[in-house]
Amino acid sequence: MPAEHNDVPLNAIRVFVTIAREGSVTRAARTLGTTQSSVSRYLSVLQDYFGTDLVERKGRRSELTEFGRLFVNTIAEPLDTVCFTAKRMRRRNQPDANRIVVRTSLSTFAYSFLIPNLQAFSTEMGGVIVDVISSLSPPTSCDDFDILITRDLSVIEPADDWEIYNETLVCVGSPNHVAGKTLSIVHSMPVLNITSRPDVLPTWLRAMNLTSKDIKSGARYDHNYLALPAVITGKCLLVAPEIIVSDLVRGGILNVIPGSRTPSGMQYRAYAVDRSGNPEIARAFCRWVARLCKKAAIPEAV
Repeated sequence: MPAEHNDVPLNAIRVFVTIAREGSVTRAARTLGTTQSSVSRYLSVLQDYFGTDLVERKGRRSELTEFGRLFVNTIAEPLDTVCFTAKRMRRRNQPDANRIVVRTSLSTFAYSFLIPNLQAFSTEMGGVIVDVISSLSPPTSCDDFDILITRDLSVIEPADDWEIYNETLVCVGSPNHVAGKTLSIVHSMPVLNITSRPDVLPTWLRAMNLTSKDIKSGARYDHNYLALPAVITGKCLLVAPEIIVSDLVRGGILNVIPGSRTPSGMQYRAYAVDRSGNPEIARAFCRWVARLCKKAAIPEAV
């Protein structure tokens, strides 16, 4: 047999560990940022190497075989250690050490609130560069980030964490359409639906003693950042976290409907992972974003 056929397919092993963690080829492809066909090819390479199946189909589901479970349980932790060590050594060897990576599952929060304020943190910290990445996938110890900002995820590795915001919901609309109006406007003006946060509207309706039958349902958008231009320019309403519309309200671009505030019960947290190459800067960032969020509340008189 040619020597190259005996080489251990390391890339295929990494892909297989991701399949095992994510529970499917589809989710593994999303996590790795590649196609399902590419993930399937790597899986085939590894199965050919071992001469046995690692994954088997059971109806519509894919499950690990006994051999697959044994292999992933043996290799996953050492692989994490290799990835972590390599990334840390690479970062130490880079000339630009004054840099941190912020990962978040809150894309609208990052777009409308966090990123517009980053220059202030950079200036305060003497020119620190802050990279921002967005992902809804649960983080792993192999992922390259210093800080996680999230509402619905947590880290499974040592990290310091901060409570940065207890989410408050408000109903907003364009001043041209809602100025001087009361909460009864929801009976006649369409309320937009955000499919990535299906919990928000029902939570808000309960707090307002309303039901879905009491409001006029509007268009659907995947995320709040897609809905914001619609509510700014159109005759419609949006129920959203106060923190992502606070600057727009202060600037007079949106109005809060009086009496529409209510807590959602959700909490935003920031995690500074211990493995960060810049742990002090990461912790300083978490403290800074916690202070920033506290200043974001809109005065009740608005």
